Amino acid sequence: MESKTRFWAGPSEAVLVITLLLVVFGAITVFSASFVLAGQLFHDSYYFIKRHFLTVFLGLMGLFITAKLGYRRVIALVPVLLVATVALLVAVHFLGEDANGARRWIRIFIKFQPSELAKLAVILLSAAYLGTKMDRSQPISLFSLPVYINLALSFIVLRQPDMGTAAVMMGLCLTLYLIAGIPRQEFFLLSLGGSAVIVYLIFAVGYRAERVLAWMDPWQYPLTSGYQVVQSLLAIGSGGFWGTGLGRGGSKFYYLPEAHTDFAFAVLCQEMGFIGAAVVLVMLAAFTWYAVKIAMNASDSVGMLLASGVIILVLGQAVGNIAMVTGLFPVTGIPLPFISYGGTSLVVNLTAVGILISIGRCKPVDRVPLPDATKESGERKHLTLVPRR
Repeated sequence: MESKTRFWAGPSEAVLVITLLLVVFGAITVFSASFVLAGQLFHDSYYFIKRHFLTVFLGLMGLFITAKLGYRRVIALVPVLLVATVALLVAVHFLGEDANGARRWIRIFIKFQPSELAKLAVILLSAAYLGTKMDRSQPISLFSLPVYINLALSFIVLRQPDMGTAAVMMGLCLTLYLIAGIPRQEFFLLSLGGSAVIVYLIFAVGYRAERVLAWMDPWQYPLTSGYQVVQSLLAIGSGGFWGTGLGRGGSKFYYLPEAHTDFAFAVLCQEMGFIGAAVVLVMLAAFTWYAVKIAMNASDSVGMLLASGVIILVLGQAVGNIAMVTGLFPVTGIPLPFISYGGTSLVVNLTAVGILISIGRCKPVDRVPLPDATKESGERKHLTLVPRR
């Protein structure tokens, strides 16, 4: 029987190709959205794109290194990564640089954002803990060390203040716990407590409440709290089907704030139109499809949860950013993975993709039920992993 010819050998190669295509789209968008601002602030229209290329290079290095190392070796570095993350987050409060009323960045040779590194640390810690529990058929409880550590990290990030990143970190951890399987009572408690915390955090600070009001009807606040969303919607609407053309969009001319970072997708829609936006959305959907395949065929539960964490990281931020840009979510400051300008975020996302690729390169397995002895002992019945023959 003749084998079918495929463009790529498997999900890992597909994820790599799609990621590289998204990075190319991102570089084009960043340059087009930033050259006006770069010329005004630094008298160099290429200022932001040159820095973006540097972070792309660092991110691709992280991707290929983690893909080569393998996820099991990366998991072994969790304690070191966790200590480094905590130290950097604490250092931000004393040595960090202020920007737009927040202190989220620190300069150690280069300027970077430690809270982005915390996202990856949360995924690795949660996957290592929960995956080991699942493979050993041990009960899983929400009241465990990874959750406590994540709460502490999220609190530090929230103090910067950066509610968007803190929400992503908590979402990553808790979603992995849901995938691993927590008791229904704890799930109910999680839903109730999480809703209460979100409501409190929104209304505890004045500007967050204003953002919610602007989100509900941005056209009532077109010059104040609803300004960004209004300008974003105008940019998207003016793009039409084919777009205005690369570099020809008017929103980046001091109308749309953060045009090359959080609102890069709006500039993309304006200049590349519906077609360009659809291509990006299709690529993100394809990335998710192949990433899910990698997770389903992971060689153990740690790999499955780790792949799931990377999917949640990329897809969750993509959905959050696009929903924010289109006015479906309040403005939170979450970048669009691989598209928005943002050095640390891009490096972390590409490194996470490298981990995902390393999981996909491992030999696929079949999942079969454990013997009934587990059920008779009163513990929850898990799945064990048996390699294919």
